Amino acid sequence: MDKANLSGGGAVRVKFCGITSVADAQAAEQAGCDAIGLVFAEHSPRYVSVQRAQEICQKISPWITVVGLFVDAEHQQVQQVVQAVPLHVLQFHGSETPDFCAQWQRPWIKAVPMLDNGQPQDYVRPYSRASGWLLDCYGKKHSGGSGKVFDWSLFPTDNDPRWILAGGLNPDNIRDALQATGARSVDVSSGIESSPGVKSRRLMRQFIKNIRCV
Repeated sequence: MDKANLSGGGAVRVKFCGITSVADAQAAEQAGCDAIGLVFAEHSPRYVSVQRAQEICQKISPWITVVGLFVDAEHQQVQQVVQAVPLHVLQFHGSETPDFCAQWQRPWIKAVPMLDNGQPQDYVRPYSRASGWLLDCYGKKHSGGSGKVFDWSLFPTDNDPRWILAGGLNPDNIRDALQATGARSVDVSSGIESSPGVKSRRLMRQFIKNIRCV
């Protein structure tokens, strides 16, 4: 199984991001997600330490893709995490350069700030080596996801499987989102939470169920 292939196959691939506990990681796996995201940005309410990340990775199936999320992190921080935590994929959510993203000998994803970019194809052109481009509703003044929806008509229609839909997704709108965009990979965090950083088992299960109904 290629853990870096977040968009392979015919089914929609699902990443539950912002996992902060072993219990939530195991519940996410049981709900049927393909990947989990661990946030290493200290300003985030979903931040996890290296020690917590190690604990989570030890308690989930080896078939689950583990993604480490960074926001304009220093080289030393990324290096420390990569050496200590068995991450399969890295995700960069700030203004990192293509060379910075590509140096870690891991597949990587670059987030696209859709509040600033009406043409995501132009934004990702320098990041052509990325394994994925994640379209999220944030801008330069907000380095993380806003939990809001961007204009889905801006989602590229070139059928490149590397495009990932994020931003304000939840069980109530995921079917409309997939029908509007044709996305083959989605990323959700706040839309499946009972409170910031705490995942809801009910919402995670409903999110996956509604995707399968599309």
